[in-house]
Amino acid sequence: MDHRPQIVVVEDEAAQRQLLVDYLARQNFRASGVDGGVALRRLVEHELPTLVLLDVGLPGEDGFALARWLREKSGRVGIIMVTAAADTIDRVVGLETGADDYIAKPFEPRELLARVKSVLRRAAGTAMFPAAGPRVRMGRRVLDLEKRVLVEVSDGREEPLAASEFDLLKVFAENPNRPLMRDWLLEVTAHRDMDAFDRAIDLRITRLRRKIEIDPAHPETIRTVRGVGYMFVPSRD
Repeated sequence: MDHRPQIVVVEDEAAQRQLLVDYLARQNFRASGVDGGVALRRLVEHELPTLVLLDVGLPGEDGFALARWLREKSGRVGIIMVTAAADTIDRVVGLETGADDYIAKPFEPRELLARVKSVLRRAAGTAMFPAAGPRVRMGRRVLDLEKRVLVEVSDGREEPLAASEFDLLKVFAENPNRPLMRDWLLEVTAHRDMDAFDRAIDLRITRLRRKIEIDPAHPETIRTVRGVGYMFVPSRD
């Protein structure tokens, strides 16, 4: 059995799609390409890819809709959105759908490879969590560090997390009641240049608050520390 990571390129332009597939294959990945949502859904039915490189501007079902669908399928699959050059709105929406990262066209192959490797490292996770234990209560949910999911306290329902979301919650779990700087959070959870997109942390915090806070508009678990960043405050019960 081939244990190499499987990467699927979702790109409707055939020449660009094949160029990316060939490049990734030369980097020792199992790479394949599809032209849109229908083909991607058919492929995922047979095998969940390790990572999907997802173009935003697809005809029909766009990349945002496919990112949401993929994230509902699994929190482990890596998702990198391919956006138009300098289009911040696409980057914001892409991250809000649960994508792990983004890359703007045109991009250098080496930059793509660096982002792919970064997301794969985060998705693989680590086996040991010495600072936090296997489960940590976070608001109305519990973070299961071994299964990498959020568990609803009331009914035990599990919700998968994107690798980037899990990374952030794990850092908070290991540093309770400690103000953490936004730049530091970005550095330790994003594994990329600091000037790439510094609002990424704020967007992920907003998304996570919707998942764990009783009232996301008035967060009590992940609190904003003005002039610094954010702080995880464990529940007392």
